[in-house]
Amino acid sequence: MNLQPFRLERYYDTREFTARYMMSASDCESWTVAELTALDPDAAERLLALSLGYTHTAGHPVLRGRIASLYATVRPEEVIVHTGAQEAVFTFMHAALEPGDHVIVHHPAYQSLAEIPRALGCEVTPWRTSAAEQWALDPDVLRRLMRPRTKAIVINIPHSPTGWLPSASTLDVIVAAAREHGVLLFSDEVYRGLEYDERDRLPAVVDLYERGVSLGVMSKAYGLAGLRIGWLAVRDRALAQRVCEIKDYTTICSSAPSECLAMIALAHHREILDRNLRIIRHNLADLHAFLDARPAQLSWVPPRAGPVAMVEPAHVTDIEDYCDLVLERTGVLLLPGTVFDESGRGVRVGFGRRSFPDALARFAGLVDQA
Repeated sequence: MNLQPFRLERYYDTREFTARYMMSASDCESWTVAELTALDPDAAERLLALSLGYTHTAGHPVLRGRIASLYATVRPEEVIVHTGAQEAVFTFMHAALEPGDHVIVHHPAYQSLAEIPRALGCEVTPWRTSAAEQWALDPDVLRRLMRPRTKAIVINIPHSPTGWLPSASTLDVIVAAAREHGVLLFSDEVYRGLEYDERDRLPAVVDLYERGVSLGVMSKAYGLAGLRIGWLAVRDRALAQRVCEIKDYTTICSSAPSECLAMIALAHHREILDRNLRIIRHNLADLHAFLDARPAQLSWVPPRAGPVAMVEPAHVTDIEDYCDLVLERTGVLLLPGTVFDESGRGVRVGFGRRSFPDALARFAGLVDQA
């Protein structure tokens, strides 16, 4: 494989842990081990007594059961636990695709969703969205993009980096198009559960379509990135078997302490998501007020779910230079849209952490000086 450098990770590698203020994080406020184990009376004792041997390749049976309970139709044996979402993307793409296949990818996108198929020798067509169109996917465009060799459609809902969420009717049309053509529908759903209005929550793609695959992770909505636990929910038995065979060549199995802590978290998933939503709603109100007061300097499409949004500064010709200037003068780390799309003109703002108000105040000082 000839994988290109991962632009987002390379950008963060030289800045993330030295910046004073993180205002572009894609995850939510994290938990300490002490906070997490306090959710169960005997959790700390179970963790300390845990054997540090190998775990099940597809994940601990209890963990798979708790993940399956997040869906309407998924059985524990249809869940494959991975080391984070990135490995899950990697194994799915290798299991599902062959050179010459055609793949349609929601764009802008997390780079691996398009880069891995490209490196595998697939033809990748971006299904483009834009701020001018409210970041919405157009199902009519999807129909035009379909080809006889189309093997998979890749979507991300709720969407990063924009916070866009489709209507139920739009998702139904996408599923119907995938079913009509008999193609796989891979759905990155790592922010599912963080809809600002619970009535907007959509069914998981794996529950809507027999060839649908849903991606989940403990990192984003749950704020537990350090656990490195992700998963695929797959109802296609042959595909699931192939994913496991590919996983034998990557991590083989997950970390036992991470699985233990993930089981605790998922037993209390509603409590964790509710806390993160409270932080998001508070910070989003501040961000709304900040942007509403500065329409000539900054524009955006307000998100409907998740802890991220795209904000476009006015009169900026080089967005990467702009982000470096902000970091140099304020210590605030923004993420340039070019890591998602070479022509990106905005910055990703992350508001899922308690430190967001301090970062926003520092950024506001610079904006108001301009």
